[in-house]
Amino acid sequence: MMATVVRKFSALPSPIPKRDSEEDGDETSHNDYSFAIEYKGPLIANLPRANPVQVDQIPTALPVSFSSLSSGVSYPVAQPLAVRAKKPPEKNKKKKNGLVDSAASPSVVLRPHHVVSGSSSSSSSLSKRLEDVAGEAKSSVDDSPSSSAEVREEEESDGGDCSDEEHVNRVRFDVQSECDESVYMSDGESIAAATPRAERKGKKGSCYRCLTGNRFTEKEVCIVCCAKYCSNCVRRAMGAMPEGRKCQTCIGSRIAEENRKSLGKCSRMLKRVLTDSELKQVMQAEMSCKVNQLPSRLITVNGKSLDEDELYMLQTCPNPPKKLKPGDYWYDKVAGYWGKMGEKPCQIISPHMNIGGNIKKDASNGDTEICINGREITKSELTMLKMVGVQCEGKPHFWVNADGTYQEEGQNRIMGNIWSKKRARLACAVFSLPVPPASSAVEPNDEPVYEHKMLNKLLLIGEEKCGATTFYKQARSLYKVPFTEDERERIKVVIQTNLYAYLAMVLEAHYEEEINNTGDETSASSISPRLKHFSDWLLKEKDEGNLKIFPASSRENAQTVAELWRVPAIQATYKRLRDTLPRNAVYFLGRILEISRAEYNPTEMDILQAEGLSSIEGHSCVEFSFPSTAQEDSLDIDYQHDPNMKYQLIRLNPRSLGENWKLLEMFEDADLVIFCVSLTDYGECIEDSEGVLVNKMIANKQLFESMVTHPILANKRFLLVLTKFDLLEERIEEVPLRTCEWFEDFNPLVSQNQTSRHNPPMAQRAFHYIGYQYKRLYDSLVEPFSTRGGGRSFRPKLFVSQVSLESDTVDNALRYAREILKWHVEETSMFQEMSTTSIEASLSS
Repeated sequence: MMATVVRKFSALPSPIPKRDSEEDGDETSHNDYSFAIEYKGPLIANLPRANPVQVDQIPTALPVSFSSLSSGVSYPVAQPLAVRAKKPPEKNKKKKNGLVDSAASPSVVLRPHHVVSGSSSSSSSLSKRLEDVAGEAKSSVDDSPSSSAEVREEEESDGGDCSDEEHVNRVRFDVQSECDESVYMSDGESIAAATPRAERKGKKGSCYRCLTGNRFTEKEVCIVCCAKYCSNCVRRAMGAMPEGRKCQTCIGSRIAEENRKSLGKCSRMLKRVLTDSELKQVMQAEMSCKVNQLPSRLITVNGKSLDEDELYMLQTCPNPPKKLKPGDYWYDKVAGYWGKMGEKPCQIISPHMNIGGNIKKDASNGDTEICINGREITKSELTMLKMVGVQCEGKPHFWVNADGTYQEEGQNRIMGNIWSKKRARLACAVFSLPVPPASSAVEPNDEPVYEHKMLNKLLLIGEEKCGATTFYKQARSLYKVPFTEDERERIKVVIQTNLYAYLAMVLEAHYEEEINNTGDETSASSISPRLKHFSDWLLKEKDEGNLKIFPASSRENAQTVAELWRVPAIQATYKRLRDTLPRNAVYFLGRILEISRAEYNPTEMDILQAEGLSSIEGHSCVEFSFPSTAQEDSLDIDYQHDPNMKYQLIRLNPRSLGENWKLLEMFEDADLVIFCVSLTDYGECIEDSEGVLVNKMIANKQLFESMVTHPILANKRFLLVLTKFDLLEERIEEVPLRTCEWFEDFNPLVSQNQTSRHNPPMAQRAFHYIGYQYKRLYDSLVEPFSTRGGGRSFRPKLFVSQVSLESDTVDNALRYAREILKWHVEETSMFQEMSTTSIEASLSS
């Protein structure tokens, strides 16, 4: 009787139904109740709760006896129970005894990796029989769709609904859905960490605990299950809040993503309930708690999930993404563009972060065939670029930097700055495109900005055989920049080709002497028929311009060349021609036996003396730094140069620039132009593009005019390097400087006292005169620069230096170029300061 009364007023589950095998007896013998006394100790958070599992209540099929089955008979396979439409829960359903029933019956979730164990022997035997049946029937159900099905939630009654007074424990197997966030969890994470959802038992707007109040009542929300509690229940429901505003049953669970924006932001009601110190502690715990942080595995950037370090870098950068939520994003690491995968950019964040994978071409799902940093842009981005004046004809691909500067792929020339134009921000506002943060915005500035550069580019230009290539080779040797093996192999071919050309010059002179002496071309030669045949073949290939075939067969021809060179008649001809041959020819013919061999390896002096290397290189560059000298170390620190400063010398052949020098735009960032002119060109002539013979010095003058007035080099500083001064000393006495029509007024005053220090050599006078002529030409071509606002102007100057075959002269010329760059920066700075001072003075007056 007592048990019946207790059962009516108890909130515990209904008694366990009697088993069929048990005899009828006292109904109280089957009631399993436990009573607890009131706990008055400190508050315990996250109290575990467990519903009992009744193995007897699991619906199973009884196995058949396999001994009675005959072979060859097909057996029916039990299909899983069909899913029934779930009835909506009836809220606040009254029982007969007046108590409120729960919205749903308790259920026990069994996962595939769980093992159910019981205390009775029947449960263990049942499990054993189930395993045996599963093993026997596995082959017959492999192809059946029921093999992967799940046991759904079913009612236990045989044809009707359960009575209102009886709660039945149900068993179901939980299968993860595709959208379940638990698929992102690792094996070591608890499946219970999934975000739960609270169910309201009272009316709409009421407190989830006391079921009182309305939607106008001030409440605090649990950041996990979104349950709302009034001021009287918030402390009872959330306890000490060790992880922030969470129900006690939600502690240890991840927060709901829609509540992430409210982290650290409490309601006014909570400020009244808690003290200032408690509120500060709760908010700090809520922000710093590990389980409340955004899981890095849910953030994918460029197709790669982030790790904890990458997510920390992304969230702590100067310009992090706003309102970051789990999802798939793309990130332009160069320009900082950020957006959701398949959509246009939504923000510009900090660039150059090594997070995620590499951006894909279809990251933003663009269809314009125009790419920025490898990503095909959208139509709205293309319209914005056209509005700011970016030339998009021909579907080009651009590289855009973080500061807005852009250039086409494959070129080293900045074409402009997107954000320097005011209409760019207006276009972005119209098409809902992001703009750079205010801290990194680029404001338009008409005044040039001269930054401290760590690499200065020197552009070396000159006509063929002007000495520019020798200047370049001397710089490599001087600053210890060796040639690679491939470069040495190409130089070897050029040297050996030149050697056969020099040998052909001697053979031609030898045959002319024989004809002049005998008067008959068919007379007997002074060399053997075999050598005569080789020499005729060499002269024929020289006339046809095919001397490159000889270096390839140097192993076969080396012995023949040695025998031919030892012929006394050839040696006599060479001695007579020695003074008229070019200096390079004399140098290499003196080592003809060594150079003609296949094992020949060029030395540094061979490379320096070699001609024609500019034709195989087109344009080459070498990077170097100046070694410090004792004289520079003794200077004051303000006058010393930065030892970390690098210089890049670029050898450029004008013939390799194409029609109208279109490729010159690639060298727009050059800091100084070194223009080379040979001092001996005044006595030589070449054919111009129309086949007319012109003086080489006049051709150099025309090239110099074209370079100075070219738009790309219009504002560059020029250093004129006059080469081959040692050859000028030899030739000036034989060929007067007035041979060139440009130097007709050269008439130096010669002193009778040849030893006077006021009477310099003729070559030195010619050098100064040629430099003066180029300076006058330069002044007539350039316009003075005007400073902004001050009304002041300054005219750039042409600097001149001389170079010979000695390496010290090349070092002096390059150090002079370094000083010119420093003067240029200081000069510009000085005029800018003068301009600013004059502006301030005019404003004050």
